Amino acid sequence: MTSTVSATVKGSPTDVWSVLADGWLYGLWVVGASRIRQVDDTWPEPGSRIHHSVGSWPFVIDDTTHVVSRDPEHSLVLQARAWPSGEASVDITIEDSPGGAVVTMVEDASHGPALLIPGLVRRAVLDWRNTESLRRLGYLIEHRASS
Repeated sequence: MTSTVSATVKGSPTDVWSVLADGWLYGLWVVGASRIRQVDDTWPEPGSRIHHSVGSWPFVIDDTTHVVSRDPEHSLVLQARAWPSGEASVDITIEDSPGGAVVTMVEDASHGPALLIPGLVRRAVLDWRNTESLRRLGYLIEHRASS
């Protein structure tokens, strides 16, 4: 069962894209990403990867997230890996609005054991996680816009 959450951030679609396009910032706004080990020079081109770690020490998993597709200032589609739990498809869209920009995240497990978690439970966890991720993304955007 897919999680869909949205937030209005105080910034333009260009401001949102500048944070999404900086792979080194991924660990600051994505809940669960504990560190960024490497970002491909071509990020966020399709096929490029962020090499990240998930979890807290000593339970840290090294894995990657790669770009499936992108439309600068409009959308970014990712395939996020965190094996052995599995993979998730993440679709981030950006829409201009009078109060800033509306950012929407649509996510669900796509491969692996996470698919065995009942859909309602999976959605509740992802809704909480992505609501917090968008809140953090908003803080980054607002700080960068005011700097």
